Amino acid sequence: MKTIIFDMDGILFDTEKLCVDTWVMLAKEKNIEGMTEAMNACIGTNNELTKQIMLNYYGENFEYDWFRSESGKRMRQEIKEHGVPLKPGVFELLDYLKSGNYRLGLASSTRREIIMEELTLMNLAGYFESIVGGDMVEKSKPEPDIYLKICSDMNVNPEDCYAIEDSYNGIRSAYKARLHPIMVPDLLPPTEEMKELCSSIQDSLIETRHYFMKLDEENRRM
Repeated sequence: MKTIIFDMDGILFDTEKLCVDTWVMLAKEKNIEGMTEAMNACIGTNNELTKQIMLNYYGENFEYDWFRSESGKRMRQEIKEHGVPLKPGVFELLDYLKSGNYRLGLASSTRREIIMEELTLMNLAGYFESIVGGDMVEKSKPEPDIYLKICSDMNVNPEDCYAIEDSYNGIRSAYKARLHPIMVPDLLPPTEEMKELCSSIQDSLIETRHYFMKLDEENRRM
């Protein structure tokens, strides 16, 4: 298998912690408790599903639109001042895979416009031949739509692809689409369900690079 589909937030970018921390800070300002748990349930989903999760937690009167708008402003300011925080080993892994003629795609629940802005800012856009955002499919992760679309766009069989994900919803999405999920945990630790669904669990992108180096070496010996 020489096709790998990456998630973005929590995999390439260390932005999920920034997002959760921002929402928790806003919740404290509003004297709202339990936001960390609520946000963890939203990891890997799009705006529509996140809104529903929040309303389920806090009721129909929850000021979701204000939270989303204000958190977005604060995160954009942080990124403007300090750039998008990268996960360790991003360039080393991508460079290794490109040099090994792997085909790379990106499937993120984030809107494509934001994806392209952040990838371009951090000089990562050129690594991916296809990029699909959450606004380009009807159903978000954990449904398989986004992975089925990117595999169709790249003209590859899902069974012949790896998916590199950090979230439970992302792993579920890739598994339902029949890809081979590799979990690189970020905020959420691997559960027994994740261990069953994943082809492999790696501690970091650095370890993920070693994983593919080992696979390539084994394939050369065959």
